[in-house]
Amino acid sequence: MGLSLGLQVYSIRESLRKDFWGAMEEVAKIGYKNIELANHRADVDSGCGFDVPAAEFKRRMDGLGLTTVSSHVSPLEKADLGAVIEYAHMIGNANIACPMHFYRDEADVLAFAKEMNSLGEKLKKSGIQLYYHNHFHEFQKFKGKVAFDLLLANTDPDFVSVELDTFWALRGGVDPVAYLKKLGKRCSLIHQKDLAASASPVDLFERIGQGEKLDMEAFHAKGASPTDFVEAGEGVMAIGGIVAEARRIGAAKYIIIEQDFSAHAELESIAISFKNMTKLLAIK
Repeated sequence: MGLSLGLQVYSIRESLRKDFWGAMEEVAKIGYKNIELANHRADVDSGCGFDVPAAEFKRRMDGLGLTTVSSHVSPLEKADLGAVIEYAHMIGNANIACPMHFYRDEADVLAFAKEMNSLGEKLKKSGIQLYYHNHFHEFQKFKGKVAFDLLLANTDPDFVSVELDTFWALRGGVDPVAYLKKLGKRCSLIHQKDLAASASPVDLFERIGQGEKLDMEAFHAKGASPTDFVEAGEGVMAIGGIVAEARRIGAAKYIIIEQDFSAHAELESIAISFKNMTKLLAIK
């Protein structure tokens, strides 16, 4: 299987809230086929995050020619895991990702690694692969050790895979291509957006400092500005190199558009990324 394009529906979250199936129909019209869900209500909804029963979801997605290839599920620790697994099976989804976690110190990372191993093993027994999706703060160092490196070193690759968000890796001071090489076959899902030329500094730790306590409040207050985000292919990221390295390694199945913020309307934004990424993926 080659590298296929997908869409993380967090990119169109407001459109989905207004008219879920109307938005999904527009996604299909743009040309997307592969969908990654964003359920940030997993404590009250074990499904797609928009209170759609599994049978209806599968039937209507099939009718639009859309396939669920993954799902972000949060908060995982408060979710009914059995119900999450059942919904995933019913809609044909075999991948679940933890979208975000914060760490105070090395002990926090090690404790969370243990939790991820346990969860990943349970999901694996049910035919589902667990992924961890990064932001920039995972590249903070604790006593000289990168938090993300610690997490990877202390989780079983069979139970915990990586969904590398290349934009956030870059904002953490990391070369996405070099990190893809480091991850190798452990990374089979990739998130892509692009960085505005005006974003400064590129490495957010140049502004925040490695000793800063990073939690959700600090992430939003001191992290990336909404104006730092542009559509894939519209900014300064070397996306061609990312695609080439992902193909060279051969493990990545999907490169998934996730647009956190945009100056464009949501559906216009994902259409721009679709057009640009389709051209990039056509280059061999």
